[in-house]
Amino acid sequence: MANQVFTDGPTLNDGVKMPWLGLGVWKTKEGEEVIQSVKSAIAAGYRMIDTAAIYGNEEGVGQAIRESGVSRDELFITTKVWNDDQGYEKTLQAFETSRKKLGLEVVDLYLVHWPGRDKYLETWKALIHLQKEGLVRSIGVSNFQIRHLKHIIEETGVVPVVNQVELHPLLSQKELLAYARENNIVLEAWSPLMQGNLDHPVLAQIAEKYGKTTAQVILRWDIQNGVIVIPKSIKEHRIRENANIFDFELSSEDMAAIDGLNENKRFGSNPDEFLF
Repeated sequence: MANQVFTDGPTLNDGVKMPWLGLGVWKTKEGEEVIQSVKSAIAAGYRMIDTAAIYGNEEGVGQAIRESGVSRDELFITTKVWNDDQGYEKTLQAFETSRKKLGLEVVDLYLVHWPGRDKYLETWKALIHLQKEGLVRSIGVSNFQIRHLKHIIEETGVVPVVNQVELHPLLSQKELLAYARENNIVLEAWSPLMQGNLDHPVLAQIAEKYGKTTAQVILRWDIQNGVIVIPKSIKEHRIRENANIFDFELSSEDMAAIDGLNENKRFGSNPDEFLF
């Protein structure tokens, strides 16, 4: 069994437990690169892997899971339906493709990758169906703004367990976080490490105080805010370093100092502009 810090995490609104920390594999190449990254993470204690159809590496993730030596029921695997496959029937087909590539009977968490313009409600209904069929344990969304969340909840009565969004000290998403908390939705941060843009004097000062790296401080700030993190790395030492965040706690003053860095700055696409 993995060290408890790797399996500890929030209980989602459907009763499923999800770890605080996982490995993201965005931009990790299919084949040996993703296989080794995932195996390194699992060997280091990680129990959650986050992929997506558009990443093009679901097969490698699946192979790494099978070769990891860790039983399937200890792992939490997320994938996502891409924009081209939105709509009810297309989503069901896309899910089956992802499931076969991963080589899994059941996916732990399936997400709508982006809201786009007008198909996300039908896509959400398809996810509800997949969960009812027992093919997915939990269903959620990614990059949804408050209005998108309200729309799908009002239309279906089903609240997503997770909203995976760009979130980091320069984009702290406080309004979205407050709405999520009120509605029992957990936020999950993609690109929590600002795609490597870590050079900030306040973060450096706090990191020095705790004897930690800037990356570790950011990931700890997320978790203390109740936000799940999926930092991406292909380097084994970095994968291990990113996980070394459960042996310290940021003071309320340091949490507030990091909150104060917000500039509403995105390194990725804006959901209001990424329309399809």
